[in-house]
Amino acid sequence: MSASRTVSADVWAKGLANRDVGFAIGVTLVLAMLFVPLPAFLLDLGLAISLSVSVLILMVALWIKAPLEFNAFPTLLLVVTLMRLSLNVASTRLILSEGHTGTGAAGGVIEGFSRFIVAGSYAIGIVIFAILVVINFIVITKGSTRIAEVSARFSLDAMPGKQMAIDADLGAGLIDDAEAQARRRKLEEETGFFGAMDGASKFVRGDAVAGIIIVLINILGGILIGTVQHGLSLSDAAATYTTLTIGDGLVSQIPALVVSMAAGLIVTKGGTEGAANEIVLSQLGRFPKALYMAGALLLGMGLLPGFPLAVFVVLAALMAGTGVLLDRQTRRDARTKAVAEKRAKDTPQLTEEEALKETMRVDDLCLELGAALVALSDSDDAALPGKIKSLRGLFAREYGFVLPAVRIRDEPSLPINTYRILVQGTEAVRGDIRPNGRMVLTPPEMTIKLAGEKARDPAFGLEALWVDRAGAQRAEEHGLTVVDPESVLTTHLTEVVKDHMAELLNYAAAKDAVERLDRDYQKLVADLNVPSPTILLQHVLQRLLAERLSIRNTPLIVEAIAEAARTTTNVTRVTEHVRQRLSKQICAALADAAGYLPVIGLSPEWERELLEAIRTNGDDQSFLMSPHRVQEFVLAARKEIQAQAQSDSWPAILVPAEIRPHVRSMLERVSPSTPIISHGEIHRKASLRTVGRIGG
Repeated sequence: MSASRTVSADVWAKGLANRDVGFAIGVTLVLAMLFVPLPAFLLDLGLAISLSVSVLILMVALWIKAPLEFNAFPTLLLVVTLMRLSLNVASTRLILSEGHTGTGAAGGVIEGFSRFIVAGSYAIGIVIFAILVVINFIVITKGSTRIAEVSARFSLDAMPGKQMAIDADLGAGLIDDAEAQARRRKLEEETGFFGAMDGASKFVRGDAVAGIIIVLINILGGILIGTVQHGLSLSDAAATYTTLTIGDGLVSQIPALVVSMAAGLIVTKGGTEGAANEIVLSQLGRFPKALYMAGALLLGMGLLPGFPLAVFVVLAALMAGTGVLLDRQTRRDARTKAVAEKRAKDTPQLTEEEALKETMRVDDLCLELGAALVALSDSDDAALPGKIKSLRGLFAREYGFVLPAVRIRDEPSLPINTYRILVQGTEAVRGDIRPNGRMVLTPPEMTIKLAGEKARDPAFGLEALWVDRAGAQRAEEHGLTVVDPESVLTTHLTEVVKDHMAELLNYAAAKDAVERLDRDYQKLVADLNVPSPTILLQHVLQRLLAERLSIRNTPLIVEAIAEAARTTTNVTRVTEHVRQRLSKQICAALADAAGYLPVIGLSPEWERELLEAIRTNGDDQSFLMSPHRVQEFVLAARKEIQAQAQSDSWPAILVPAEIRPHVRSMLERVSPSTPIISHGEIHRKASLRTVGRIGG
């Protein structure tokens, strides 16, 4: 079975590879039918092929965007016309030679058409055939021929002007040589196509005339042969040969009518772009009031005496409903177009050099979305851009940090429900959300059962469940926390920014911070006795942000830097002095609801050992402690921090000023959010409350 399938596939592939030879053989067979008698079953096959090819041509004519997409139509029209005439000759031969045997003499296709259309009365068949010929010859063919003639004439007349326009654009530098050549080639193709269509329309017209003549010959010749050679009565001969001839004529005229309609569609398309359905529906949709008026008129006609009211009511409803749908679609397309135009307007047109620089530029913050999440930022009512924009105000108020712009873009390589956040071109985190769902946080004590997809909150790793809107409403009724997907993503982005604020505060941001200061403070920064005052300010601000300390009071920070810079340029020492000047702010931020500052102290043993590990060499300090003791200290500190966290308490660790930077560097990997403060940072009005001790 597999071997036979493989052989068939090979034969089919070879046939496609040699389709030029196959086409030549097909044309030769069409010509042969003019001279070689065909048996009835081959005639049936040929007529079926003629019908199918004509329908195929009509479908292609309906869906092409522009006439030039089907520029092979004139050649194809000649071939199918010749094929129909050859089949007419073959069927005429069978009708005249075998017609006396009955209505099946010319094959099943002609007999089927004759029985279905003629319906026992060849007079009805003659009338129907005459109507089809009139429609094809006088209406469709004549109109298509006239349009083709005019199109060919206008295309030839306009050719010099179009060529001059192309040369003018090329001379002005609006287009390059390649585009100019492409336009000239398209112009030549248009002129040749409309000229060929002018000639090809004569084939259709001649085919209709030939069909009429062949029908008359078959009827008269058949009656004569039937009565003289085969001894049939005049009525029997007329009935038999007329039925066969009408069936043959219909089999020929129906494909001819279909092909004529295809030709009319192509030549009437003109310069419009788009498939026939797109053109018609889009232009009808521009005037929905016309559809409403048409529906009203149909309803009025149905109310007239003697008219079938039900039929007109249904048609009026369909007309009005179509108007409503097209009106909505037009408004939707207009909104989409307006958004696209606004984006194009907001996006500056870049030169090649600028585009290259833009490609090489690394965004400070970038949010990439999978295919299913793009609608969260691109739709008309998208909430995600507004939520991200509000983060700028949040960070400005809480940290005095100006959040860089977040670029949002789609990333096809990501899974459809996945997003990732890049910081300075490097992936920081990624997460999964469901754009049409809601995330319900599921604490261990939850008593209700919800149907949904188990997940974890991307920002904090809490157990959660993605549910539909009905499940979200039920969860809210039971007091559970329900979060929409935009808020889940925004919260995750907020935590990422908090973790990377120090990296995001670059030299440009520090310079902007200086420029926002009053003139006196700008002069104070400029007068700092350091090689690069802005660089020093940047490093201090970065260290403060790394410990999530607000830098909103920039003037006070500048004053503290100026004070410390008189004696040292060491960034660590300058930062520690700045922290001491910010003691009131630090204590206020860490105080609990009762106004106390909860702290974890050091045991005397650890405090003494840590102080002894410091080595001072001029303006620099080093910290020398064995890795084993460092690990023991970290484990002891983490144990105490976790014990406090179980009671939902988050105290600071209080240490001497000399060792504060070193304790911070040891604990930032295991508990980066735990504040480390020194005795010098305790404001005089702060009230301490010791809640624990490291080392017992």
